[in-house]
Amino acid sequence: MDELTAAGILDPDLRNSYSECKRLNALHGKTYYLATLLLPKSKRPFVHALYGFARYADEIVDELTSQLSIEERSLTLRSWSDTRMNDLEKGNSKDAIGRALTDTVKRFAIPIEYFRSFLNSMEMDLTVTRYQNFDELAEYVYGSAAVIGLQMAPILGVQNVRAYEGAKKLGIAFQLANFIRDIGEDLDRGRIYIPQDELREHGVSEEMLYCRILTPQIVSLLKFQIERVRTLQAQAEPTIFCLDKASQPCIRAASELYCGIVDEVERNGYDVFSHRASTSRYRRLKVAGRAWIQSLPYRFSW
Repeated sequence: MDELTAAGILDPDLRNSYSECKRLNALHGKTYYLATLLLPKSKRPFVHALYGFARYADEIVDELTSQLSIEERSLTLRSWSDTRMNDLEKGNSKDAIGRALTDTVKRFAIPIEYFRSFLNSMEMDLTVTRYQNFDELAEYVYGSAAVIGLQMAPILGVQNVRAYEGAKKLGIAFQLANFIRDIGEDLDRGRIYIPQDELREHGVSEEMLYCRILTPQIVSLLKFQIERVRTLQAQAEPTIFCLDKASQPCIRAASELYCGIVDEVERNGYDVFSHRASTSRYRRLKVAGRAWIQSLPYRFSW
């Protein structure tokens, strides 16, 4: 049985919409897509729908409108965002991505406010390039990452309310790991996600970052950031047991692969300027293989 049929998605237009979301996931979210394959077939399309929505919004900010001014990009994003939010409030959409998203939100009663917070963070990315402290950054990270975990939780199956707090922390850990890996790329976009007070505490100036020369101060700063990722991951780990058993292998694999980015930063000698840290294919296959074996007891019910 194919994924869409297993999920009870039979309407032709809806199937096309979910298929487009899956295509975006497979094309752009290789690690994310690999982890999704560890879920029961009946859950996968809904995860693809969330990814398709997030990916399209991100592309408006960073890629699709790169030749436009900040003001033009902001207007484009706001127009698209308003349409998607109206779709969610009405409960239907004519958009290729919006149709699957709206259906997913209705099926799992996902709070619409999560999507509003996400879109707010996407708009912040167009105008906010510095954060004075972690509390300021936390507003952005809540919308760009924590709510992704909260949106996912009902699809994965919540057996205990502790799952929601764990989903938030794991989402934040994923985002912070990406910030560490992408310091060089973000500099190219004029953005620095490391809080300004933490830069100062470790003796790092913006000039030092733009020189892209690894110094003891920058290494100290990166070690501090990496420790925060690992702390959040450790705090989230016990709450994975609060999800459906069939979903747990997938989330453990995602946790290891996404937070594992910081392991690769360490292996690269903390050089985030010359080398873009990525999880090796061997490690991805190893982690996925172990998770696939762990999921075997539930496969007959998929």
